[in-house]
Amino acid sequence: MSMMNTGDILETIEMFTQDNLDVRTVTMGISLLDCIDPDPKKACEKIYNKITTKAADLVPAVEHISAEYGIPIINKRISVTPIAMLLGACPDADPVDFAKALDAAGKKVGVNFVGGYTALVHKGFSAGDRRLIESIPRALAETDIVCSSVNIGATKAGLNMDAIKLMGEAVKKASELTADRQCIGAAKLVVFCNAPEDNPFMAGAFHGPGEPDCEIHVGVSGPGAVRAALAKLPKDAPIDEVAELVKRTAFKITRVGQLVANLASKALGVPAGIIDLSLAPTPAVGDSVANILEEMGLETCGCCGTTACLALLNDAVKKGGVMASNHVGGLSGAFIPVSEDDGMIHAAECGCLTIEKLEAMTAVCSVGIDMVIIPGDTTPAVISALIADEAAIGMVNSKTTAVRVIPAIGRKAGEILDFGGLLGYGPIMPVNQRDPSVFIKPRRPPAGSHAVPEELKGTTLSVNASHCQLPRRGSPWHYSQASLQKSSIRIKCVKQAHSLVIISRKGACFLCCHSLPARSPAVRWRWGAPCFPLRCF
Repeated sequence: MSMMNTGDILETIEMFTQDNLDVRTVTMGISLLDCIDPDPKKACEKIYNKITTKAADLVPAVEHISAEYGIPIINKRISVTPIAMLLGACPDADPVDFAKALDAAGKKVGVNFVGGYTALVHKGFSAGDRRLIESIPRALAETDIVCSSVNIGATKAGLNMDAIKLMGEAVKKASELTADRQCIGAAKLVVFCNAPEDNPFMAGAFHGPGEPDCEIHVGVSGPGAVRAALAKLPKDAPIDEVAELVKRTAFKITRVGQLVANLASKALGVPAGIIDLSLAPTPAVGDSVANILEEMGLETCGCCGTTACLALLNDAVKKGGVMASNHVGGLSGAFIPVSEDDGMIHAAECGCLTIEKLEAMTAVCSVGIDMVIIPGDTTPAVISALIADEAAIGMVNSKTTAVRVIPAIGRKAGEILDFGGLLGYGPIMPVNQRDPSVFIKPRRPPAGSHAVPEELKGTTLSVNASHCQLPRRGSPWHYSQASLQKSSIRIKCVKQAHSLVIISRKGACFLCCHSLPARSPAVRWRWGAPCFPLRCF
């Protein structure tokens, strides 16, 4: 027999009524893979029909849940299969027609946003990817509720510098085409590294190819509730006590999201997906991640210690969420969108919070440089370099990072750009304008050391030294013994006939996936063959 704790019930009611706790979004993910058609008009018609059929009852069902249980549910959204996957079958189609079909379908069912005007290009471009990327500025300018995202990097794939260059240009162009609407186009565009396939938050939501035909994701937000809980602690409370309180609060918030997910799943007849517990702030006073960090002991967000506080907060939030649900996913952690966070707006206005400090914070937070307004004369090359910096953090640390910056066309650092609503407003933050264009050119740097398979670490590379000449120092194939040791891979020279030998501990070569002879731990390549052993490290 379960017992209800009156204190917990009253605390939850207080979170809703006084601390701005809400379910930020209920997002329906819809697969469009069965809408692929070589005729673009038929494809767009299929997209419209499937979305308006699957999501016909989404808004009424969610509003009924909100009214019946007294839970504020702010947004109803849809995410779809990356549209670039559909464009590959229509080589002559105008990609913007697909964006307009999404826009019309979303308006028909009454949702706030539709995400999925997306391309996944972390390892290169497939048939429709480049065309979609080049069309993004026009698509965002000619639609109202469509959001776009592009994944340009991954830990195991490295960074697609060609795509990074294109995205710098796309961000700038999206702002220019919507300059008469507060540059809103760039606010609906995000560039990812290690993008999750089940993210319910915009502008980065898309329905990954590994997801089911249709499912419900819930994004919960409660920075105000966490801040209010911390405000009750003594200022000199031990740090482990602070972490424990954050975990308990995150647990309660996540349970609210799980309840909404179960109810929505039952009402709509589709499976429940993930619960994304992200402390997503709003411009409302007190509903701020920056204020949480200040409750933890900082004078102002952005001062020394900010990154450490944010790391502790993010860790505690994730631990509390995992204990509350078996299906925590998406981004889950603390968001730091400057224009959407009252405390960060003030920190940026007083000069305490800079882009450089934000970049450091993104190494430990939930996403990345988000809703940062930059001067309108910032060049595409500088924007691309900013994207590359942020993506490198994600690639090396095996985490999701993202960039959503808004060049304020015709305005300079120190001025204000006001979007209104949940997007808020913010000061235009100065950016280092030195030219990185020589670096931003088509190429793909190798993946970080985290991409080395665990099975290879501790193995030995044996290179023939008697029958062949090792590559000259400085050539693409030259790797010193020291550099290989940094990757936990040892190298030695042996006298063997024209072969390159990999010693494996598990009976298979993890460079070419060939099985090894039963009694031999080695597999051989003919020297000079175009295989990838040394070059990939």
